[in-house]
Amino acid sequence: MSSPDTKSKQRSWSDLGPRLMSALVLLPVTALALFLGGIWFAALVGVVFAGAYREWEIMVGGKTLGYFSLVLVGLVGVSAIVFPIYGPIGSLITGGITILLSFVFPGNSRFWRAGGLGYVCLVIIAVLSMRGTAGMGIVAGVFLAVSVWMTDSAAFFTGRQVGGAKLSPDISPSKTWSGALGGLAMGTIGGTLVWAVATPSPWWIGAALAALLSVSGQIGDLLESAVKRHFRVKDSGDLIPGHGGLMDRLDSLALAALVLFAVGFLHGGDAGLVASAFLIW
Repeated sequence: MSSPDTKSKQRSWSDLGPRLMSALVLLPVTALALFLGGIWFAALVGVVFAGAYREWEIMVGGKTLGYFSLVLVGLVGVSAIVFPIYGPIGSLITGGITILLSFVFPGNSRFWRAGGLGYVCLVIIAVLSMRGTAGMGIVAGVFLAVSVWMTDSAAFFTGRQVGGAKLSPDISPSKTWSGALGGLAMGTIGGTLVWAVATPSPWWIGAALAALLSVSGQIGDLLESAVKRHFRVKDSGDLIPGHGGLMDRLDSLALAALVLFAVGFLHGGDAGLVASAFLIW
């Protein structure tokens, strides 16, 4: 007979297959949209983050979506679609209108709803500004994705294989310090390799920025876990096998994208040159 420890380990790896299959589908689609840019990338970003906000709306407002909630979800998508035409201002105006509409319906979830809308709209602007229209936007997107997703993957494998002390048991009991450190190491290494190959800037700047994005991604993951714990939800949804919902997959990337945007904007002072300002030092 199998021991309890053996059974526990088998259960802990049971979601590995679905995770890999999901990655095989999602990565090519994301890479193609990033390469094409323009309306194609904006459309993907709009669909994905509208879906993520749909999960947020269900979590903070109840188990079903009414017509009003669907309008808010649709406007989140529109805030991304208008970006290639009207730029950040168009997305800001659309997002602002959406937030104002969220206060029309009374209820205890109004501030949670508005907060979620504000955050999602800012992330949409950050991601689309990062991509921009130049080739550097592709490099910045790859750097961001590799730094964050290698962090997530390494934290997943290291945490389950090594175990040890819990990172934040009150927020996310499954996360460990070993996973966090393993994720930081691999995310930094992966991002640094992309930086060294694709940019003329010193490698140590790339290493520092990759580490910053890795830590930011892990903080984003913990923040989403804290919100889910507040609303007593295990997963934001079940759309992505092995991962849960879109929010569960985007929590790390979202905060890291905001950090990338902030660094690029502060270094270059122009929202239209975020990628170049982030990558060229």
